[in-house]
Amino acid sequence: MYAVVVTGGKQEKVFVDDMIRVEKIDAPIGETVELSPVRLLVKDDGIVSDPTALVDAKVICHVVKQDRGRKVRVYKRKRKNNYNRMYGHRQPFTELKVVAIAG
Repeated sequence: MYAVVVTGGKQEKVFVDDMIRVEKIDAPIGETVELSPVRLLVKDDGIVSDPTALVDAKVICHVVKQDRGRKVRVYKRKRKNNYNRMYGHRQPFTELKVVAIAG
């Protein structure tokens, strides 16, 4: 059984007991989080993709870690104008453990 859930503007395919990294969710470590909307639900008896049937569906997760990703360096340069600029960015993320898929 697995589900496709939308979080942080991206779709994630999740199974029970999976560890997934999503965009930062403001929740302390150890708290339970429910992810919805669910776009697709695949069970043993078939596939559910009808939006009206998936209104109640949700993915239940535990927050495992709040962290930031590796640094991405951005360098800008305009030749003949003596313009150089370098800066970095670290994207925050939340690591979740999928406990159950309800629906």
